[in-house]
Amino acid sequence: MASQLRVYVPDHPLIKHWLGIARDQTTPPVLFKTAMTELGRWLTYEATRYWFLTLETTVQTPLTEAPATFINPETPLAVVPILRAGLSLLDGAQTLLPLASVYHLGMVRDEVSLHPSCYFNRLPERFTTGTQVVILDPMLATGGTLMVALQELTQRGADPALMRVISVIAAPPALQQLSNAYPSLTIYAAMIDQGLNEKGYIVPGLGDAGDRAFGT
Repeated sequence: MASQLRVYVPDHPLIKHWLGIARDQTTPPVLFKTAMTELGRWLTYEATRYWFLTLETTVQTPLTEAPATFINPETPLAVVPILRAGLSLLDGAQTLLPLASVYHLGMVRDEVSLHPSCYFNRLPERFTTGTQVVILDPMLATGGTLMVALQELTQRGADPALMRVISVIAAPPALQQLSNAYPSLTIYAAMIDQGLNEKGYIVPGLGDAGDRAFGT
């Protein structure tokens, strides 16, 4: 059976609440960044719910033995924020994944052609086999930026089937392109919006996530 791109929009009141704050154009940068941090936290929580490899064992309580489940500490875990907007999700994701290695990947999109290019790459030369990767990319518009990022990751041995993409808003053009190229990928988004405008921005969207998070 062929694999198929999986896209999840968690039905969680806190995700909806912080998305509403992030969408509001009157939200100041400091509160917008808080909203993105919270979205990073709760979307990462949902994305890792059935993802971790675990160990079953027992522990000694003050009274007796009890069964216990732990996340397998030998499973390599990486977080890849796509600069610069992905940094706005990083604090929230790291609160849940404090032991994960963080590899920054800087991408910039030409405002005319909408084609992305990589200007900063701190990925390892090779990922350890079995590494689980969380990619932080707040806005999946055309999908071009994530496509370039995935190319960089996969050529270093990362497996799309072991990746989770955390995005605040996704648009159909991005999802279609990603589905064709990386059908084993899994995406968690707060919302799937209707489409793009002539400048390639998601509508209704929330504007430029990087500009709004950092006030520049």
